[in-house]
Amino acid sequence: MTESAADPLTTKLPAGFDVLADDVALATEVAEALTQVEEELLGSLASADELVNASARYLAQAGGKRVRPLLTVLTSMLGNGIDDRVRRAAAVMEMTHLATLYHDDVMDSAPVRRGAPAAHQVWGNSVAILTGDLILARASRLMSELGVEASEIQAQTFERLVMGQLHETVGPREDEDAYAHYLRVIGDKTGSLVAAASRLGAHFGGCSAQTIGMLQEYGEAVGVAFQLADDVIDLTADAESSGKTPGTDLREGVPTLPLLLLRQQAQDASAPQDQQAAAALLSMIDADLSSDEALAQAVAAVVAHPVTEQSWQVAHSWAERAKQAIAELPESTVKSALIAFADAVVEREG
Repeated sequence: MTESAADPLTTKLPAGFDVLADDVALATEVAEALTQVEEELLGSLASADELVNASARYLAQAGGKRVRPLLTVLTSMLGNGIDDRVRRAAAVMEMTHLATLYHDDVMDSAPVRRGAPAAHQVWGNSVAILTGDLILARASRLMSELGVEASEIQAQTFERLVMGQLHETVGPREDEDAYAHYLRVIGDKTGSLVAAASRLGAHFGGCSAQTIGMLQEYGEAVGVAFQLADDVIDLTADAESSGKTPGTDLREGVPTLPLLLLRQQAQDASAPQDQQAAAALLSMIDADLSSDEALAQAVAAVVAHPVTEQSWQVAHSWAERAKQAIAELPESTVKSALIAFADAVVEREG
């Protein structure tokens, strides 16, 4: 371990966790733990097979915020603190996340991940899918060494991840509310793994059942808040700073929160003027957006429409839900960091 890797002043943490720097001893402990988690992560992905070694470590080495391992480490500190089990669980949470990225990028035909060509662009779809499977297999093996309950949490979480992807792929049933369907999808696809990361840290930290439940609820809500904010950021982010073309989800027909709220308004006959305005905007969105000019016009129109602000309000409500979930925890630097993170996920610009 290098000295700089464990230095809290040089360890880059996701937005919202800078409050940890106010407690140098705690920040140093977190930084050291994350360094050890990173070593275990890369070591667990290594292989004597040259192809497997390159493909399995590819996305891990490309970077990432490591939010899930950080939450596992932090929540353990609300109990007895960090030990080998906590570090192992933190590495497994990141491995599980990585496995889903390999699969998602194939399904979405995503060209780029973490600033580099997506794995399927480098090795093809079959290798990318099998690499995701391999990473999940190794994650499951590692988790099995932590006991039956940990393995059950891991299995339940991955089942939710798969079900979320499946429900997103097939869409809502004819008799199902599209908005409720969407919240269920992002709860499964995003909230479930953040919840598991928070729960496992508290579990191996020896926290009470009540505290574990609070942190699981926190993780679920903050994960949903993060995804809802991403929906709005897709429209409002600056292309130069974010590296993404605003409105990519609109162009691809992804049913994000602003679009779902807009379709609700277009079906609401109780407010005729709002209904007509929403219907007119939907006609623009549902038209050909293949040209950058048409896309830019559609994005500008949606951003100017009240549904964008309403979407921010929904995202903030989930962040508030996350904070309320841990309101009864004793005051501490860790609690302050968790609250600050919940705020940060809905205050991003890209």
